[in-house]
Amino acid sequence: MNRCTPQHVAQVLGDAPAVTILCHVRPDPDTIGSGLALGLGLSRRGAEVEVSFPGKETLPQTLTALPGAGLVVPADEVIGHPVVVSVDAATLGRLGDLGAVFERAERSVVVDHHVSNGGFGALNLIDPSADCTATLVLQILDALGIEIDADIATCVYAGLITDTGSFKWARPESLRVGARLLDAGVDGSVWSRALLDTHPVSWLSLVSKVLDGARFDARACAGRGVIYAVVAHDMLGPVGWADVESIIDVLRVAEEAEVAAVFKETAPGKWAVSLRAKDKVDLVPLAGAHGGGGHRRAAGYSDSGPAADVVKRFLESL
Repeated sequence: MNRCTPQHVAQVLGDAPAVTILCHVRPDPDTIGSGLALGLGLSRRGAEVEVSFPGKETLPQTLTALPGAGLVVPADEVIGHPVVVSVDAATLGRLGDLGAVFERAERSVVVDHHVSNGGFGALNLIDPSADCTATLVLQILDALGIEIDADIATCVYAGLITDTGSFKWARPESLRVGARLLDAGVDGSVWSRALLDTHPVSWLSLVSKVLDGARFDARACAGRGVIYAVVAHDMLGPVGWADVESIIDVLRVAEEAEVAAVFKETAPGKWAVSLRAKDKVDLVPLAGAHGGGGHRRAAGYSDSGPAADVVKRFLESL
């Protein structure tokens, strides 16, 4: 793998007249915030920029409200410039059909903080010590000499505040970055509420149903315990996928369980599995055994089949 520094990435992007920035499937605030922050910065240097993500889903309202959201184009309208950057995708597969755009680029760059990322670009800025990909983008923008104004800072803040759980598990450096972003003009209270504490009323009903079906296995994970729940496709109703992603944060509060898992049926028979751990279990090997990846305390993978079979395979792998 050809690892590189923010300065190396800045050199490539600084010379590029046009850049394509790709976010991962079912985008979260870190991938979109990273993409928009980088896109805004490059646009201000005169580059032509397009930002996109795979799939037909639309961005949730909180993310379309981010500065620079006008840079986002539908996946089927992506031009695919000679320089393509992937942000916050741990594998090429996380780019979905847009992976082909990344692979045919003249210069391909990976910017990511997942420890499971083996590097799939010509240049790979991968730093598992970073709490989010957005802070790596900030380092690139600094290397480019781009002013971090309120708009760019807000996009970086979106990734930082969500991937650190409102700074609950942030490293000291992330707190310093957070202070810098607030000083740059980010309205922290507004964006923290919008990104972390805002859901439709229908979400409350869904959470009630999901928690009612949650199961706890005290023997799993060498006696450390696992709690898990299933979100079937026909349970969703009007609740969007972005709101479903937050259910894992409700389940993970169970005191007796070291590991929490939520099985989300994204389409009939197709599952996205979210995993969270407290501090005694490393989730990277667990997710990797199922073809996924992530971080020590936050990881995930995909599976297919009946819910009972998907859950059984997971429990047998603990």
